[in-house]
Amino acid sequence: MHIRDATADDWPAIWAVLRPIFAEGRTYTVPVDADESWSRTLWMLPPPGRVVVAVDEGAVVGTAKTGPNQPGPGSHVATASFAVDPGRAGRGTGRALGEHVLELARAGGYTAMQFNAVVETNTRAVALWHALGFATIGIVPGAFTLPDGSTTGLHVMHRRL
Repeated sequence: MHIRDATADDWPAIWAVLRPIFAEGRTYTVPVDADESWSRTLWMLPPPGRVVVAVDEGAVVGTAKTGPNQPGPGSHVATASFAVDPGRAGRGTGRALGEHVLELARAGGYTAMQFNAVVETNTRAVALWHALGFATIGIVPGAFTLPDGSTTGLHVMHRRL
């Protein structure tokens, strides 16, 4: 597997990864019926944002995006989002994307990275980010509605670079 900058031609493969994850409604604060056009605008960031893909045997198996967490005075802190093909879960793709994006952020001059909304019940993601040095600095209780109508918290996570 290798990770490279995404191109416009990668969008169909990126959408194939994102669509089922968004539709499942368990890990992203996006509408479960998010359409392709809206999702492309959300994911394919303009500079200074960066979008990457993880490619294995010629197929896109994951993607990540990173850029400033906030504009202006908050732009020295990065944020990022990640998606891995569900069929690739547990094979190190998420960790590789996480490590790669942390390096991109460092190289881009960011001083820290903050995740604003890691779903509390997404225990694999929470564990991965803790393993990569992030701390949960707060949990917004009941801020995410699961498909069954119950609610769970959203972790705010932070790491200095």
